[in-house]
Amino acid sequence: MNGGSVPGRLLLKLSGEVLAGSGGRNLDISVLRNLSSAILELVSMKCQVGIVVGGGNFVRGRELETRRVAADQMGMLATMINGIVLREAIVEAGGRAGVLSAIPVEGMLDTFTPDLAEDFLDRGYVVVYVGGTGNPLLTTDTAAALRAVQTRCERLLKGTKVDGVYESDPSMNPDARRLKTISYRDVLKYDLKVMDAAAVAVCRDAGLPINVFDIREPENLVRVYRDPFVGSLIEG
Repeated sequence: MNGGSVPGRLLLKLSGEVLAGSGGRNLDISVLRNLSSAILELVSMKCQVGIVVGGGNFVRGRELETRRVAADQMGMLATMINGIVLREAIVEAGGRAGVLSAIPVEGMLDTFTPDLAEDFLDRGYVVVYVGGTGNPLLTTDTAAALRAVQTRCERLLKGTKVDGVYESDPSMNPDARRLKTISYRDVLKYDLKVMDAAAVAVCRDAGLPINVFDIREPENLVRVYRDPFVGSLIEG
């Protein structure tokens, strides 16, 4: 495997809550269809797209704080449900997609390796990574950073329910200013919580830029690919 990033190869991080739409729980089929169309528009632009999906639409770790390991294990299983559904939505929309799991699930999912993932990407598949990192106590943000680095992506796109990184929580401070650019160091220093600290550190050490943007309008996915200053850009 060669070093360096691959031009046009992206990693999209989606929370499970995004897949649930406004309901916040389970799955919203219209959201899945709209996301799939936007993802395939990227593919039509010669992008290679990997996706890490969370499981918070089915189980949230904070609801079982005293049982963190068990909650994370349930969350990893929930990501598999989301990954399979997302794969089928992409196929239904006319694309090709595969699911690779950090945890072996014989007879159902292929197990992740960087070489297998890159082979799928090179053949035009959208690759959905599930099972988190395969370990409890690490978030799917960390899984996204790891998969992006392991598969030599040029950018990590974090689709969220807010339109970027703010200097403070905009739900608590309506005057909070959105930051067009910010360094990895300042995200960590000011504990801005846009991604978990381990994920930001992985991206920092690899020099991997992070775009944070509002995915509730799926067309923003194409906009942020064309213009990295849509939303907020974390680098440097």
